[in-house]
Amino acid sequence: MYVVLVYDVGEKRVGKMLKLCRQYLNWIQNSVFEGSITEVKLQELIVKAKGVMDTTTDSLIVFKSREEKWLEKEIVGVDRNRLDVFL
Repeated sequence: MYVVLVYDVGEKRVGKMLKLCRQYLNWIQNSVFEGSITEVKLQELIVKAKGVMDTTTDSLIVFKSREEKWLEKEIVGVDRNRLDVFL
């Protein structure tokens, strides 16, 4: 599946959440990630994220799609993290 993940966590937890999400998905811009991931890996990420979060004040939102081709994306302005592969 293809997902877009967005988080909003307290300042003290931002670094930990960023590091965690980078292990599973591609960083797009501040607190936004996207990429292909299996259901099992997504659930693993969510469980680990709950360990970082304060669930009474923080949030994690996951938008799911079967494949990237079903998701239309338009970038206006600067593309902060292009997903080009350098050889």
